[in-house]
Amino acid sequence: MQYGIAMSASPSPADNPHQSESRRYATGRQFELRRDDALAVITELAAGLRLYSRGGVQLTESYGDGEIPPGASGITLAPWANRVEDGVWYLEGKKQQLDITEASRNNASHGLLRNTGYTLVDETEFSVTLEATVFPQHGYPFLVRHRVRYELDQSLDLRVSQTLINDSQATAPFVLGAHPYLRVGDVAPEDLVLTVHAGTRLVADDRLIPRSTAPVDCGYDFSGGAAVGSLLVDVALTDLAFDGGTARHTLTAPDGRSVSLEQDESCQYAHVFVTDTFPGRSKAVAIEPMTGPANAFNSGDGLRWLAPGEAFTMRWGITASL
Repeated sequence: MQYGIAMSASPSPADNPHQSESRRYATGRQFELRRDDALAVITELAAGLRLYSRGGVQLTESYGDGEIPPGASGITLAPWANRVEDGVWYLEGKKQQLDITEASRNNASHGLLRNTGYTLVDETEFSVTLEATVFPQHGYPFLVRHRVRYELDQSLDLRVSQTLINDSQATAPFVLGAHPYLRVGDVAPEDLVLTVHAGTRLVADDRLIPRSTAPVDCGYDFSGGAAVGSLLVDVALTDLAFDGGTARHTLTAPDGRSVSLEQDESCQYAHVFVTDTFPGRSKAVAIEPMTGPANAFNSGDGLRWLAPGEAFTMRWGITASL
């Protein structure tokens, strides 16, 4: 499905003072960044990436004006990424019960801000910063803020930082992540080649909760490039190959064009999700940078704790060779 907003033709709030911009789109206000031939569209809802393109070549999946992000497309994730088993974890021996948001697997999924509108903090010609608050609640008794900044840099790459700030009087656990889907224009997804350099995969059960680890094998070793073809996977990978502090995961088209997801060393996990259920697409490929994997609140893998008044930032981005 192509990006459905003709931003330059959209009426301004002054054209209809009784209709706010946040009511025109299911994902709220749309923040458009342009630099030369690069375009990024960021949504008020979940501080999500709705579109990134270069020279008219669409580099992420998108969706229509009246739709919420299908398959969590482009949303940011806090204060945990992926899943918490049964929505249960323990804080100093006391059971914490999160709302179940993935009923089919009885998990709490994708954090607490998926359905939250973010507030504008700062906006420049080439960047936008949004922020939302997680208030103390059952299952997560902490007051934290999630601040997300998007920027089109001088190379026309998209750079993203996600910062969690602890306004509580207690140390708060967290995992941060994001859920972008990549593509290379109109190239058929099956014709793309996926490359991810990782040494270890997390072995999950049928509820997608990791139970063990194993070396990547023939079904999950993407280091030499794997044809998307008939691939269907939903797996977290770690022991990533960092070069100069950056790990890079790439989708390459037959004509040599490519798009890459980059993540810094604060993100030691990448979740690869190849699905045939994305609306309007035969396949869709999500490559998700994460500071920790599913169920980190219970396993402790990748889990960080933020002291009162402290902040933590993860960085990732999308680049292209066209």
